[in-house]
Amino acid sequence: MAAARENAGSLPLAGITVIDFGQIFQGPYATLLLAKGGADVIKVEPPHGEPLRRRAAPGKSATLPFAMLNQNKRGITLNLKHPKGRELLFAMVRQADVLLENFSPGTMDGLGVGYAVLKEHNPRLVYATGTGFGISGPDRDNLAMDLTIQAASGIMSVTGAPDGPPMKAGPTLVDFMGGIHLYGGIMTALFEREKSGVGRLVEVAMQETVYASLAASFEYYHRTGQRPPRTGNRQAGLSSTPYNVYPCSDGHVAIHVVTEGHWQNLIKAMGREELGDDPRFKTNADRVAHMDETDAVVGEWTRTLGRMAVFARLKAGRVPCAPVRTAPEVMHDPHMHERGMLRRVEHPELGDIVVPTNPLRLHGLPPAPLLPSPRVGEHNAEIYGGWLGLRAADIAALKADGAI
Repeated sequence: MAAARENAGSLPLAGITVIDFGQIFQGPYATLLLAKGGADVIKVEPPHGEPLRRRAAPGKSATLPFAMLNQNKRGITLNLKHPKGRELLFAMVRQADVLLENFSPGTMDGLGVGYAVLKEHNPRLVYATGTGFGISGPDRDNLAMDLTIQAASGIMSVTGAPDGPPMKAGPTLVDFMGGIHLYGGIMTALFEREKSGVGRLVEVAMQETVYASLAASFEYYHRTGQRPPRTGNRQAGLSSTPYNVYPCSDGHVAIHVVTEGHWQNLIKAMGREELGDDPRFKTNADRVAHMDETDAVVGEWTRTLGRMAVFARLKAGRVPCAPVRTAPEVMHDPHMHERGMLRRVEHPELGDIVVPTNPLRLHGLPPAPLLPSPRVGEHNAEIYGGWLGLRAADIAALKADGAI
């Protein structure tokens, strides 16, 4: 494992040390991207472990999501409620470049280790905080989870069937959007530090990170003055069609016609070229005005074929289309495995699993070596002893005292 870490030295973020208080999805995804870039990420957990570990099976401390998001990190335990724990943090901060946390606003300040305190120990520190609604404003202290942010941000109001209730997006969309923006904020601050020599507080509110994703819904409101409806699988602004998920004999396909050329290629693939002269379907505006009829024509064709047959015909005709795949199908996708985005690894607790590598491709550089997620406190001796220089007896005493 030590050799694998040394091999990461050629990556762009080699030499950057990150103290990672991230938990669940948002913070850990941001620091995963940093780790894959070559940063030395030290995952800090309370002695009982971070909340995501509580979902593990009896006798284990890792889940598949934990293993996915905490690769290439070293793990330590630290009790910030203990004065000796806080002193250990100060010692680490003096040698670190970045500290990330996604606790509720004010949590670190309440413990006496907020940015105002830590920057005195290291003015070059980039301190990143991820919250639901931000560290200021009237909604600051609203409890925030992916589900509640999807509700408060407007995502749920435009998701679901037109005659159904508001619905959340299937994936944990907001947590990961927050994590991506945290990563971007940290990298921006590190770039600035190269010129200024000083760090900065970086703040990301999950509600704000997803606002732009509702662009089509906002366009609908601007155009009509009406509240954007739930459109099922249709385009959110109801301004483009065909744009839907259509039934096949063995599943479904998604089809999105963007240009008139796409429409011509679609009706050719369908064997319905006469539709090109039908006034209901001549232009996108005509098709939008007859959206139900357009969808019915396309669906009548797709349901006679299997999803891969539809995909093959439309791929050949250069029409945007994809089969609707299940999560297991995607996990075993030959394309992503061939590209190295997905890899099978032997995890010490979970056995043979599939994990993602890094969606950020820096051509000409080797990918980061893949190291399994740490056990709770696995690297206490390595960090507190090797990095901070504490004796083994001192580390044992700190553990016995409840500081780590």
